[in-house]
Amino acid sequence: MSAGRQTAAAGDGEAGRRRLPLRAVLASVAVAALGYLALSLWAGWRDVVAGVAAVGPAVLAGLLLLSLANYLLRFVRWSRYLDLLDAPVPWRINLSAYFAGFALTTTPGKLGETLRSALLKPHGVPAAASLAAFFAERASDLLAIVVLASIGLWSYPPARPAVGAGLALVVVALLVVQSTRLIAAIDRRAAASPHRLASLVVRLCEIVLHFRRCFSLPAMAMGLGLGVVAWLAEGIGFWWLLDALGAPLPLAEAVFIYAFAMLIGGLSFLPGGLGGSEAVMIGLLSLHGLPEASAVTATLICRLATLWFAVALGALFLARQR
Repeated sequence: MSAGRQTAAAGDGEAGRRRLPLRAVLASVAVAALGYLALSLWAGWRDVVAGVAAVGPAVLAGLLLLSLANYLLRFVRWSRYLDLLDAPVPWRINLSAYFAGFALTTTPGKLGETLRSALLKPHGVPAAASLAAFFAERASDLLAIVVLASIGLWSYPPARPAVGAGLALVVVALLVVQSTRLIAAIDRRAAASPHRLASLVVRLCEIVLHFRRCFSLPAMAMGLGLGVVAWLAEGIGFWWLLDALGAPLPLAEAVFIYAFAMLIGGLSFLPGGLGGSEAVMIGLLSLHGLPEASAVTATLICRLATLWFAVALGALFLARQR
């Protein structure tokens, strides 16, 4: 094969790899659109359309602004994690890479957001550092949502043992991560092993050792504090949305419904929590006396203004990166 053909083939392969994230975005949008259309037909599409119209553009703009506040607060936390890992990046480059990762947020466990590692590597950020920051983010988000959901669950006495057990597991996990001796021992034994799996374990240990630097007491307080405020902003948006639909709930109950739906969607490991979060949100709203059409309308608008707004912004930033 001539040099020209080899160059063209390499270019075609590179172009194909670059198109993969866009294809993943389009596939997730198509699946979600079909699911949301089915939900609207099930609840009565005329009632759903009337509910959307009743909300009005001012409330919708406010919901998007609250979601944007969520993303920016999480970006501040991400930047702080990279600083702690000795991998600072100019904020414009960092912001562009961070938001581009949202394009692949509709992947199991949001693992597609690790695209940021590839985008930041040319700017001197080691993969171990960016992956550690990613896992620190996921852990902080989980803790923040657990805190918000626990506040609501604590008002139901039968649920208190489950809340206590969940918080105890979180504490144990944090203690394990802080155990440098345990991780170092695993790292040494894996490095001495000839098996292929051992090299993967060594890399994982390297990421965990980076990760634990994000969970010193000051860093953990920062991450949890910003996470709680960020997710509370979207919870307040959900409460505002319910009021605009003529189905007001107390703020604590609205925030609990939102946080619990996000928690179950995340733990389901479904892409973006699709299906799981929506089912929980509709079910809890129905238990609180909302008609099916109102529950579906609130759920669809909430997900469009939080999850899919992030995906849309991510797609725009990813297009700029490409």
